Amino acid sequence: MKTTLTEENYLKALFHLVDNEGKVTINELSKFLNVKMPSVNNMMKKFAEKSWVVYETYKPLRVTEKGRREAALVVRKHRLTEMFLVKKMNFGWENVHEIAEQLEHVHSQIFFDKMDEILDHPKFDPHGEPIPDKDGNIIAQDLQKLSNCEVGETVVFASVTLSDDAFLSYLTERKLLLNTKIKIIKIESFDKSVTIEIEGKKEILSKKATEKILVKK
Repeated sequence: MKTTLTEENYLKALFHLVDNEGKVTINELSKFLNVKMPSVNNMMKKFAEKSWVVYETYKPLRVTEKGRREAALVVRKHRLTEMFLVKKMNFGWENVHEIAEQLEHVHSQIFFDKMDEILDHPKFDPHGEPIPDKDGNIIAQDLQKLSNCEVGETVVFASVTLSDDAFLSYLTERKLLLNTKIKIIKIESFDKSVTIEIEGKKEILSKKATEKILVKK
């Protein structure tokens, strides 16, 4: 039986919120989706019937392997679509999320397999997030927030966390794109804003911005 649009949105939320132990709370889902807790409870009971989660009253949900795979496959469709829009249709990385939100609910597997083939099987989406494969497997990345780096370090911009279009436009205006080398010049003790150097040019980023930028050494 095909998943509904609402179920896929819940699955995607589980994918983004689950911790290292495969757990997430009803409250976290409620806040992330902006849905009232009774509605989340009802949906998670349905997910438990499908063996996607283990549901116990007053305890965190535990996402099963079956549920993890289902969630990853929804995310796969979204991230493949974003990559297609950027690489083949010349959209900016700040303009693809909403379109992908709509196309990710297409149920045709052949459609996304063909998209994957045309793109030559990309491993990452335009924002540096790994694209799950056809079996729902995903590449593990050892990344850290730019806000956790120290003065003098040179790192590579690898990914952004869940971000809005305005933030991506903010990065584009500063020519701060994926795979850019970033040198940390100064960290302000007052507000933790960071002075960085990219391609010989200095920029000052707020703590809010550095929290969203993921880098690798």
